[in-house]
Amino acid sequence: MLDETTTTTAPEAGASAVGAGPELPPVRHWPALDLDGVDFDPVLAGLMEEGPVTRVKLPNGSGWAWLLTRYDDVRAVTNDPRFSRKLVVENDVTRLAPHFIPVDGAVGFEDPPDHTRLRRSVAPAFTTRGVERLRDRAREMLDELVEGVLRDGPPADLTERLLGPFPLAVVCELMGVPAEDRPRMHEWTNLILSSAQGADRSQRAKEEMCAYFAEAMRRRRSAGGGDGEDVIGLLSAAVEAGEITESESVGLSLLIQIGGEAVTNNTGNMLFILLTRPDLMERLRADPAGRGRAIEELLRYIPHRSAVGLSRIALEDVTVAGARIRAGEAVYVSYLAANRDPDVFPDPERLDFDRAPNPHVAFGHGPHYCVGAMLARLESELLVDALADRFPGLRLAVPAEEVRFRRGALIRGPESMPVEWG
Repeated sequence: MLDETTTTTAPEAGASAVGAGPELPPVRHWPALDLDGVDFDPVLAGLMEEGPVTRVKLPNGSGWAWLLTRYDDVRAVTNDPRFSRKLVVENDVTRLAPHFIPVDGAVGFEDPPDHTRLRRSVAPAFTTRGVERLRDRAREMLDELVEGVLRDGPPADLTERLLGPFPLAVVCELMGVPAEDRPRMHEWTNLILSSAQGADRSQRAKEEMCAYFAEAMRRRRSAGGGDGEDVIGLLSAAVEAGEITESESVGLSLLIQIGGEAVTNNTGNMLFILLTRPDLMERLRADPAGRGRAIEELLRYIPHRSAVGLSRIALEDVTVAGARIRAGEAVYVSYLAANRDPDVFPDPERLDFDRAPNPHVAFGHGPHYCVGAMLARLESELLVDALADRFPGLRLAVPAEEVRFRRGALIRGPESMPVEWG
């Protein structure tokens, strides 16, 4: 899996020229693998064995990038202002996705203080109070979906009936997107997060979603601004107050909407584990009080994405784990690898619902820690409660190896989940 690349020319944009001295690890090709199930990426496993700092070349973009896989190094770099997200926009860094085209206001590509300013504009929606405000409404929406599945009876595709519609409904409720527009949001999100239909189609979907949010916020402002609770209202108010620009508000809306539907894949991965490990599902049924701890362990364990996410660019020479990273070079961190660091998580390949402490980095670390982490936990808790308590004897309706997982997706997860119960 780990094919060595011989580099005879200087690295391209995103990785500054350095002497090809013997101290540099070889550049390893990291192909885009479409993996079924929740097995750990074999390429990443091999890179972890090579050492805490390696170099990789992904399927798209130019040059190579450093890869950090050890827990302490991942946390250190993600919280270090000497590594910039903003500079990634200006460099064609090696990457997984073919359609990397950031938009203005993409908070994931900003550094403080602009990053702080942008996050502040939507922070009230993601505080404990803001998320709890949604709890009762989220439970109502989930109960309605569950009643429909139970009424129709088995078999059912849980991805189609619950795991897809529920997170979509919740994030749209958070955003202020009306019910009639939610199918379009779901279609756009799937196209943006997948290269299956080509980079042009992904870009067009991004433009269409951006146009939708721009118009929605213009309408909200002309009607007197937001109510201070949903994201469209908060961003409309922030634009009116001159705290952010209109284009920044659109970019933020896009990223929050897309990120909200990541719960579909993550809870799908969790459910796949529980349905292929009936002993774990039975434990959750018997021990409702332990479900929160179990969800944290599932978050640590599941494959949240394919390959790696967004890179950073070193602003100056920095030594990490003995490797000299030069100014201008690209760096990736792997949260998946960090969550399997045996120095932090003893016996990391084992799912341990009693694991404590469990300081996983499934939602990231540092300034770019996922703004929607509390909301994602809330949705996961409600889904696990519903599946454990309301579907007796829940089981896969097909052999585990026949469960289809998404192809060409940046976020890994089951495309369908056929189940039976009773």
